[in-house]
Amino acid sequence: MNLSIVIPLLNEEESLTELHQWIVTVMTSNSYSYEVIFIDDGSTDNSWNIIQGLSKNNSNIKGIKFLQNYGKSQALHAGFKKAMGDVIITMDADLQDSPEEIPELYNMVMDQGFDLVSGWKKKRYDSVVSKNLPSKLFNWAARKTSGVKLNDFNCGLKAYRNIVIKNIEVSGEMHRYIPVLAKNAGFTKIGEKIVMHQARKYGSTKFGMERFINGFLDLITIWFISRFGKRPMHLFGALGVLMFIIGLLSTIYIGFTKLYKLYNHEPTILVTNNPWFYIALTTMIIGTQLFLAGFLGEIILRTKNNEERYKISETLQ
Repeated sequence: MNLSIVIPLLNEEESLTELHQWIVTVMTSNSYSYEVIFIDDGSTDNSWNIIQGLSKNNSNIKGIKFLQNYGKSQALHAGFKKAMGDVIITMDADLQDSPEEIPELYNMVMDQGFDLVSGWKKKRYDSVVSKNLPSKLFNWAARKTSGVKLNDFNCGLKAYRNIVIKNIEVSGEMHRYIPVLAKNAGFTKIGEKIVMHQARKYGSTKFGMERFINGFLDLITIWFISRFGKRPMHLFGALGVLMFIIGLLSTIYIGFTKLYKLYNHEPTILVTNNPWFYIALTTMIIGTQLFLAGFLGEIILRTKNNEERYKISETLQ
């Protein structure tokens, strides 16, 4: 099968039929073998009934319905698990992503050898204040933190080689960072294509300003996991040892100063009346706790039975 088109959605009953017809037209004109996987992420409107109707009339249409709204990452995870195509295309169901872009995305993966191609909505029709400016700031921070040189991490229109989506785990709110997850998994040939952005035709956006706050928090999480997820002792242990040494040296200095003044009959105060003593003691305690946190993290990693040690790209029979 050439293509699997994975489409997560929430309350998009007005656009589904039009989107389906548009996709079928593109697939037919290019003679692709394909499947379209709609993932209904807990819609409360008539979306699922429309998907069922489309599936009855077209055997290429498949659907997954969630009991409630779990989020876009969980919807993509379910779609990726089901997808069988050589190339997997993800797109939104609101008609803002054009199926006309699919053939070129497919060719970039199959003919040019990209593992992943991300769409870049260079010209957008969203509000400048509520979406464009925060999106530019978010993308800048994501580039600097992850090292993946993409201009639009938020674009839902992406193409993946099948092996990529079978070797990454999309959880939480990490759908924005699939290119980063792919890079961390060893898929380094990541490309970008300028795609058309169309104004929303039906309904209203399902994302508010909170998605940027959550996005930055997720960015910190994925940075930490990619840097120290396999070796927590390198962070917590190093910080713990450093703080413990600072506290220990401070305590030694306080004690030495006390003994020196006593020896020379100079006025002095009780060590326990010296505020610096408590600062040094607290620093030593925090340093010990950080070291133990790193140590426990290493133990947990080594005792997890389901930990994937490596990923296999192909085997010989």
